[in-house]
Amino acid sequence: MNLRTIILACGLLIQTGLSAQDPVIGKSARYCNPLPMEIVQGGNASGDVTVIRENGKYYMFCTGGGAWVSDDMLNWSFQRVANVPVAPDVVKYNGSFYMCGNDGPLFKADNPLGPYTSLGPWKNTPDVAGGWNGAFDMEIFIDDDNKPYLYYSGRGVSGIYAVQLDPADLTRFAGPVKHLIGFNSNNIWERYGEMNEYPDVAWIEGPWMYKYKGTYYLEYSASGTQWKTYAGGYYTSKSPLGPFRYAPNNPLLRKTEGLVTGTAHGSIVEGPDGNLWQFYTIVLSNPPGGRRIGMDRIVFDKKGNMSVKITDTPQWAPGVVTDPRKGDSGSLPLTINKMRAMNALSGFSSETPGREAAYAVDNSSGTWWEPSPADSLPTLTIELSPATRFDVVQLFTIDGVRLMFNGGRRGFARPAAGTTAAQPAPDIFQYRLEISMDGKNFTNVLDQTKNNIPRNTIFNEIPPAECRFVRLVITSWPKTYPLGVIEFTVFGRATGSLPAQQPIPGKL
Repeated sequence: MNLRTIILACGLLIQTGLSAQDPVIGKSARYCNPLPMEIVQGGNASGDVTVIRENGKYYMFCTGGGAWVSDDMLNWSFQRVANVPVAPDVVKYNGSFYMCGNDGPLFKADNPLGPYTSLGPWKNTPDVAGGWNGAFDMEIFIDDDNKPYLYYSGRGVSGIYAVQLDPADLTRFAGPVKHLIGFNSNNIWERYGEMNEYPDVAWIEGPWMYKYKGTYYLEYSASGTQWKTYAGGYYTSKSPLGPFRYAPNNPLLRKTEGLVTGTAHGSIVEGPDGNLWQFYTIVLSNPPGGRRIGMDRIVFDKKGNMSVKITDTPQWAPGVVTDPRKGDSGSLPLTINKMRAMNALSGFSSETPGREAAYAVDNSSGTWWEPSPADSLPTLTIELSPATRFDVVQLFTIDGVRLMFNGGRRGFARPAAGTTAAQPAPDIFQYRLEISMDGKNFTNVLDQTKNNIPRNTIFNEIPPAECRFVRLVITSWPKTYPLGVIEFTVFGRATGSLPAQQPIPGKL
């Protein structure tokens, strides 16, 4: 191959977004929403997420306390950080790090993990009529000219406000407050309620400012964080203080069905691949008020419109592909509703009335399978290809599994009467996954029976394996509350079939 051919080939790779070697399932890294964040005493990744990049590392701050650190935006480790407020925002300015949040002062530190020192209350702030109502959902944005700005929510329908800050004292306003955007009832997705049924009620909140190619993108959230209709939109401007134009492709973030719902209140960060990534809150149906974290790629069209495809299947990890439009690995969920499929030979070891095993595969965070309290080794078997004698028996190659367990806020025991300290009971779940062709003889393809990482949302890669049956075996779980499997999702794709004349005996 001559030099010209090599140059042309490299140019084609850049234009198409392909890497020199296309990603391969089982070899190239992937992620799956909701993200499997570690949960420990003093830290719970429960929404309102801010992610910043500093010296090649990523730092995630969420409501729930603490911080998570990553080199690749794929593997996150928990770090204790004191004084993390609700809806935290962290920004670097003139060599120092500043953290603010709901109803609190501004904090300052020498590094992202602190320790943070309070700088005292905000000064010369406006009254409630000026949108200042206890410093709600704040974000500090540093422009290219190093001028700092504060964006915050006025609560309710009042909308988003902004003000330039004093470079010598970020707790002091350096100019008049400007009202940037407010609730617009014509934007139905902004309306309050699970069906956006309140035309006159809304919560406009969660501002996040990002500058891209000379345009200011102001993200915001609406409808209320308790709803699965919680969603995010954006406005654009050529100035950090406006005027702002409502984006024609709003809402930017919205998904109301499945396990990834109520997607809003997040942040934008440049990933290790040079692309922009959107982090966001996920609102669950169970537990009530429960929340998780999601992330997905940002794409811009030729007109500068920003879009994000919300995903709930395995995606290529940051850095695996260069084209953000090619992030989907192609794996599909294979277990949804297979407990109730006609002729399915699926099964379970036990179930509690009202918490049937079928709820573990119904693609909903509002239901869960709860085995009998006496069941010491709960199992759930799913036939991936229910078939009558008239159907071919479809075979699938599986390559990943997602598990969501009850836990989180109940993951640590309260202090017993007369004691002062809580005894930790972390959300550590241990399990294995088995596969079979005939539903009788099973082999292990995933062994997590020695897992010691506390998570109640999990994604594991599986070496690709063809099968007809999958079986989950849960070997250990926290005993401070009943075991509940919110969802058990096996991912893969169809790769073969058996003739219709070979059904398993006993089926139609």
